[in-house]
Amino acid sequence: MDVTNLGALLFAKDLNHFDSLARKAPRVIIYKGKNKLETIQEQTGWKGYAVGFQNLVDFVKNQLPTKEVIESSIRRQINLYPELAVRELIANALIHQDFFITGTGPMIEIFSDRIEMTNPGLPLITTARFIDEYQSRNEAMASLMRRLGICEEKGSGIDNVVAACEQYQLPAPDFVQLEKHTKAVLFNPKTLNEMNKKDRVRSCYQHCCLKYVSNEKMTNQSLRERFKIEEKNASIASRIIKETMGEGFIKYDDPESKSKKYAGYIPFWA
Repeated sequence: MDVTNLGALLFAKDLNHFDSLARKAPRVIIYKGKNKLETIQEQTGWKGYAVGFQNLVDFVKNQLPTKEVIESSIRRQINLYPELAVRELIANALIHQDFFITGTGPMIEIFSDRIEMTNPGLPLITTARFIDEYQSRNEAMASLMRRLGICEEKGSGIDNVVAACEQYQLPAPDFVQLEKHTKAVLFNPKTLNEMNKKDRVRSCYQHCCLKYVSNEKMTNQSLRERFKIEEKNASIASRIIKETMGEGFIKYDDPESKSKKYAGYIPFWA
């Protein structure tokens, strides 16, 4: 991408004025249910990524579900999704897209049970390593976006997304490699009983990765805290750990240790 195109992509008042960039305008689509059969609303952000980024994030945030909580006898609405995670994944979809793929652009799709951010291009690193590895496809763009305060460009974005989802007690985000696209999915809150095996394993693995990049080890106790499992139900956490080990995502920190109760776990790649 040359400087002229980069400047237009970031700062244009209307991307429609640039034939080669109009298709790269981010689209937001809101669906009625869990599939694409019925569209409620569709909006395209025609401003350049930098000048229009906050408006894009605010628009998406305003379409997301909320819940009512009572604090000190005062009712207030809170978002079901952490804004930090939504913001980071939208930024990633814009920055890490493959501009050589034509006929497609960044897309944000809001369903009744999840939000999906999709960008053209396959990831440069495997999705299983998004937490601990980082490589920018568009370095000049990423550098400018960092200087404008839109992204950090230090590889901590997905760490923050995972940590925010844990804080909100959401299932772990899912990062999916498609045939020509990369998709990130945030899910509505689910209780542990509502999560399927894939949800549990993915959440356990990402929790283990988050601990590892923080120079800590995942334990039965840390996983119980992540899922809000009472100590008397420690066997539930043990079962989730066993499931995740069975899928090959985590391993013992010390395979020679005889204590399973106090065992530590690390990602498979560590």
